[in-house]
Amino acid sequence: MDVITTHINADFDCLGSMIAARRLYPGAEMVFPGGQERSLREFFLNSAQYAFGFKRVRDIDLDAVTRLILVDVRQASRIGPFADVAKRPGVDIHIYDHHTVKKGSLKGSLEVVEPVGSTVTVLTHIFMQKQVKVSADEATMMMLGLYEDTGSLTFHTTTVRDYQAASYLLEHGANLNIVADLIVQELTPEQVRLLNDLIASRTILNIHGINIAIAHATVDHFVGDIATLAHKLKDMENLDVLFIIIRMESRVFIVARSRLKEVHAGDIMSEFGGGGHASAASCAVRDMTLVQVLERLPTVLQEHVQPQWEALHLMSTPVKTVTIDQTVADAHQVLSRLNINTVPVVNKQEVVGIISRQLVDKAVYHGLQKQPVGEIMTSDFHQVTPQTTVAVLKSMIVESNQRFVPVVDGGKLVGAVTRTDLLRHLASSAGTPPRSGERSLVSRGGRSYKSGQIQRLIRNRLPPRIQDILAQLGKIGDELNVAVFVVGGFVRDMLLNKENLDVDIVVEGDGVAFAERFSGDHGCRVRCHRKFGTAVLIYPDDFKVDIASARMEYYLKPGALPDIEHSSVKMDLSRRDFTINTLAISLNQEAYGELLDYYGGQRDIDDKAIRVLHNLSFVEDPTRVFRAVRFEQRLGFQIGKQTEHLLTSAVRLGLLDKVSGKRIFTELYLILNERRPLPAITRLAKMNVLSTLHPALSKKVDYARFFDEARRAMDWYDLLYTGQPCERWLCYFLVCTSVLDRPGIRNLCERLQIMPRYRDILIDQRSKALGILRQLERRNPGTRPPRNSSLYRWFQPLSTEVLLLMMARAKKESVRQWISRYITHLRTVQPILTGHELENLGFLPGPQFRTILDDLLGARLDDRVATLADEKAYVLRKYGKGISGRGTRDAGCGKS
Repeated sequence: MDVITTHINADFDCLGSMIAARRLYPGAEMVFPGGQERSLREFFLNSAQYAFGFKRVRDIDLDAVTRLILVDVRQASRIGPFADVAKRPGVDIHIYDHHTVKKGSLKGSLEVVEPVGSTVTVLTHIFMQKQVKVSADEATMMMLGLYEDTGSLTFHTTTVRDYQAASYLLEHGANLNIVADLIVQELTPEQVRLLNDLIASRTILNIHGINIAIAHATVDHFVGDIATLAHKLKDMENLDVLFIIIRMESRVFIVARSRLKEVHAGDIMSEFGGGGHASAASCAVRDMTLVQVLERLPTVLQEHVQPQWEALHLMSTPVKTVTIDQTVADAHQVLSRLNINTVPVVNKQEVVGIISRQLVDKAVYHGLQKQPVGEIMTSDFHQVTPQTTVAVLKSMIVESNQRFVPVVDGGKLVGAVTRTDLLRHLASSAGTPPRSGERSLVSRGGRSYKSGQIQRLIRNRLPPRIQDILAQLGKIGDELNVAVFVVGGFVRDMLLNKENLDVDIVVEGDGVAFAERFSGDHGCRVRCHRKFGTAVLIYPDDFKVDIASARMEYYLKPGALPDIEHSSVKMDLSRRDFTINTLAISLNQEAYGELLDYYGGQRDIDDKAIRVLHNLSFVEDPTRVFRAVRFEQRLGFQIGKQTEHLLTSAVRLGLLDKVSGKRIFTELYLILNERRPLPAITRLAKMNVLSTLHPALSKKVDYARFFDEARRAMDWYDLLYTGQPCERWLCYFLVCTSVLDRPGIRNLCERLQIMPRYRDILIDQRSKALGILRQLERRNPGTRPPRNSSLYRWFQPLSTEVLLLMMARAKKESVRQWISRYITHLRTVQPILTGHELENLGFLPGPQFRTILDDLLGARLDDRVATLADEKAYVLRKYGKGISGRGTRDAGCGKS
C-alpha cells in the first residue's frame, strides 16, 4: 500500500502538496498523521475530507504500508505514527520538500528537495516538466498552500520558481477568491484592541541565554480565538518564543508558542494545568490571578528552559596532533610554532595521550629532546563524544583538573575542548544556544546579532550583485560539502554601514578547488596560489573575489612572513590583526547569516576600540603598527590602552627594523591613499613610528601645515580637469618628506625599497624642484618676471606631483602664480610646424630638427610667433641661410 502523508499540525502547504502528490501516485491513500492548524482543520472538516478522499490513521493498516510518500517533511519526529513505518525495513520512502536537510532527516530512495518557498512549488514544477494537467479544484488547493507558505508571494524566501508555479496554477483555473477568503483572517475589533494591549505590555525575559517574550492583557468579557493573536504578535515581532497571558472574566488564559526545542511549550503549560506540544500549547487557569501567573511564570521557565549545550557546540576543530613516536623536540616545535598549550598524542588515529607545553619544557630542560613523546605523555586522561553535555565537561575540566579534553567520535579525533573554551561559554549569556549541528559562537559582550538580523543587513546594505554572489558561493559550498564564510573587513564595514566591496571568502577545505569549481559554474577566471591555498575569482568586468583555505599562520622570527598550515575557520580568524576583523558570516544555506564572533569583535565595534588578539601580535608582524593607526583614524575608533602599550613597546624595541622596506612602504601607501591621511601620519609621528624610518621624520615636524598646503594644491589641480592624472599619495609623501635633504631621501627610498620609477621623482626631480623653488623665492620683487620659455624649461621635466609640491611649499604668491601659469597654459603648448613641414622647407631630418623645434617652442611661448606663417618665417630667418639654390636635400645642411 502507498500512503501520502505530511507533518503533524499540517498547514495548507501540506494539504496542497498531498493533493498534488496523489496525481503522481494515483493509487495512494492520503492520510494526515495528526491534528491540523485551526484554519485548515475547519476547511478540512467542511470540504476537503470528502471532496479529495482523505483517510484517517485509524482506517489504515500500518503494517500493510510498503511505500511512504512524505511531503513538506523529512523528520521522523514530525510524522506521528508513520515514524515507525518509516523506520521499518523494506518500506520505500519518497520525499518532496522545500526545507534544507538537517541532522536526523529521513533518507529516501527518491528525494526531490528544492530551496523554494513551498513544497507545492516543487511538485508544480514536476507537473510542468511532465505536462500533467490538473483540475481547477486541485489548482486552487495547491495555490492555497503556495500562498500560505510564501506570504502571498511576499516573504523573503519567495523565489522566481514560486512565481512560475503560481502562474501555472492560475492558468489551470486556481480560484484566487477562494484562496483569499481562506488565508486572510480578519481580526474583530475586540481582537484588535486586545492585540494593541498585548503589544504595549510585551517584555523580554532572558532565561539561560534565550530571549522569551511575555505579553499580558485584561478584558472583562470573553474574546474568542486568542491563539490567532499569539500568531499575529509572534510574526509581527519576529519572536522565537512567546507567552501571552490574558485575564478574561474569572479565568486567566495562557497561549504559548515556541520555535526553539529548548523551550517546550507543552511541558511549561502542564505546570499550570494545561497542555499541548513542544511548539504550541495553552491552558486556562482558574485558581490564580493574572499577577500570580506573571510572578510564577519566570520560576517555571527557569526550571524548564534547559539548553542542552554539548561538546559539539564548544569544541575546536581540526586539532593539531603529534604521533607517539615523534620526539620531544618535535612536540616542542609544534607547540611553540602554533602558540598552543596542549596537543593530543595519537597512534594510528587513536588518541593515546596528552602532552602540554609545560611538560615539554621540563623535558627539554632535563635533556630529553630526543626521546619519543610516548615516554613522557599523560596517558591517564578523559575523552568525550560530541554529544557529551557541558555539565560533564565542566566536571572533567574543573574537578579532574584536565585543561584539554579530546572529542572522539567512533574512535576518531574530531575536536577538542579546552578550559578557555569552557570559560568563554560559561561567561557568555548573549544570544540563544546553538542548534543541533551549529558551531560554538562566543560573543564576548557588546551587541549580538541573530542570523535573521544579519540576513536583513545583507539585503538592505549590500548591492544586489554582491547578495547574489554570496548566495552562489554558499550554494557551491553546499554542493562540495564545505563550510564557506565571508570574513574580515567586509563584515566589519557592513555592520558599521560603510561601503566595502572587497569580498574575502574563507573555505574550511580546499579553497583552490572551491574557486575552480565556482569559476567553472559562473564564468569567472581564476588565479590560483596553491602554495598558500588561495585564489582570486575575476569576473569579466574585472570585479574580484578573494578565496582562501582556512589556515593557521606561524612566524619563525619577528617580522618574517608567516608559514601556513590548513586549519579551521576559528583558527583562521585567530591569525587576524585586530578583533574587529575577526568576524565571519556563514554563507551555507542552512546557516546563512550566522555570525561567528570568537574574539569579541562585536564588542569592540560597539566600543569603537582597536585591540589585538594577543600580546605578541606586533612582535609577530610589526606592520600591524601602521594598520592599527590606519583603522583607528579611518573608523574614528581608539586604539585600546593595552594595545597601544604593546604597539609603543614594539616600536621602542626596534621591531620595525626587522621588516622588509617593501612591506612598510605598502602600509604607508595605504595610509596616504586614505581620504584624510593627516590624522594617521600625525599619530604615527607622535608614537615615534616615522622617526624609525628616518630621524628627521619626528613629531616636531609641522605635518598639519604641509598636508594642508598639499591638499589645497591638489584640490585646485582637480578642479582644472586637465585629464592628466595626479597620484595623491605621492603628493602627500613628497610633502611629508620635504624636510629631508637629498642624502636623507635617498636613504629613505633605499630603506623602503621604493620602485625605480618613483625614486626618480622622489630624489632627482624633488631635488631639482626644491632648487628651482629656492631661486625663484630669492628673486627681488622689482625684478622682471621670468619669460614663459624659462618657466617651461624649468618645470617641463617635473612630474605633476613635484609641481604640486612646489605649489604647496612656495611662500610667495608670485611663485605660485608662475607654477599655475605653467600648468594651466604653458604645459600643453606645441609648435604648429612639424618635422614633415621642415623637410618641405628643405631641411634634412637629423638632430637639428630637435634644436629647431625647441627654439620654435620657445618663440611661441614668448609670443614671438603666432601663426604657421610666422613659424616658417622664423625658422627660415634663423636657420635657413644658404638653402636656396642648393636643393631641398642639401638645404638642411645650412648653418644657423
